Amino acid sequence: MTAYLMKPVNRRAVVKAGLSSAAMIGTLGFTRRSFAQDGTIRIGFVSPKTGPLAPFAESDDYILSAINALLGKGIEVDGKTYGVEIIVKDSQSNPNRAADVAAELILQDQVNLMVVSSTPETTNPVSDQCEVNGVPCISTVAPWQPWFFTRGGKPDEGFKYTYHFFWGLEDVIAVFLEMWSKVETNKSVGGLFPNDGDGNAWGDAELGFPKPLAAAGYTITDPGRYQNMNDDFSAQISAFKNAGAEIVTGVMIPPDFTTFWTQAKQQGFTPKIASMGKAILFPVVVEQLGDAGQNLSSEVWWSPNHPFKSSLTGQSAKELAAGYTEATGRQWTQPIGFAHALFEVAADVLRRSGDPTDREKVTQALAATKLDTIVGPVDFSTGPVPNVSKTPLVGGQWRLGGEFKYDIVITANGTAPNIPLGGEMEAIS
Repeated sequence: MTAYLMKPVNRRAVVKAGLSSAAMIGTLGFTRRSFAQDGTIRIGFVSPKTGPLAPFAESDDYILSAINALLGKGIEVDGKTYGVEIIVKDSQSNPNRAADVAAELILQDQVNLMVVSSTPETTNPVSDQCEVNGVPCISTVAPWQPWFFTRGGKPDEGFKYTYHFFWGLEDVIAVFLEMWSKVETNKSVGGLFPNDGDGNAWGDAELGFPKPLAAAGYTITDPGRYQNMNDDFSAQISAFKNAGAEIVTGVMIPPDFTTFWTQAKQQGFTPKIASMGKAILFPVVVEQLGDAGQNLSSEVWWSPNHPFKSSLTGQSAKELAAGYTEATGRQWTQPIGFAHALFEVAADVLRRSGDPTDREKVTQALAATKLDTIVGPVDFSTGPVPNVSKTPLVGGQWRLGGEFKYDIVITANGTAPNIPLGGEMEAIS
């Protein structure tokens, strides 16, 4: 890939806005300090604790509690022990707010390392602040294309300070096509792509869904970009009905999918397959649909059945998920693994840095990362572009029953055969 056909973001304008307003914004979240004789390392953490993207951060408090306990005695680097301070900020699901709090962490809190998670609306503005200000940053939970190309990344150059691990659009397309091939349909697809980083990437005519779907014999009806927090999808539903769409796909925020699916049922539109990125990753979202969530499908980036272990604790994916349920009473959710992995990579980088208070040395250690984590190997030398390491992806369907109202069953693993299948793909009845 040599270009990314999306409207570019004015990075410096976002950065300038974040820097100018940082002093006016108060600190959200919580801070944990652990002091030791050789100084204190400050790690900034940004995620969408509130707003429409909040399900992505549902497990943050649990993960942070565990990480603070692990790092409570500090991190040893070349014989010296450093205390650890994790400073948490809420992006409020808003890109401008994400830029603001990143500026606070950099300019006011003087963080040595930044970690950030959950959708381009959070990862990109934070990464941009770090790149401009020379702060090493680890990001995840956004497909690598909207993280890399939307920020102006060039495959022959990459970035200096910002690094990202997650899967790409090529992976989710392959997973969805595998699931769809297991159900007989007319191969007519309705696309729902919002006017945001993910929607513009997934719906891009050249590098998103349309071209590979056409190559596989599918036709896609794309009614155009819509604004997030839309309250009426009648036009899209009508277009899909007129096209005879038996498959619906896209990348919606959770509230919008709930609105769309409810209105689709009311208007007599029930496709055989609904594979929706982002929106139905979370059991709390699917449960809101009542029984209408049966056999909805999505990408699965982490589950208790993933065959990986934590480099920090030795826990398996199953043990980490079970620990979350035991501690909170809630069902496991996919971001648990990646929130944990962010701090696995952070701790590994700091330990290898030689001097964790030197941002340049931390950046050098970050670039050299090769670590087996609870979400799989993270190795920034592997590409597919500089500063990116891909993690495995499979697909699954939500099924009624079990300990909780719904459980997700892995139904497609062609892109990652080491992650076991849990059932067969079924049509929505």
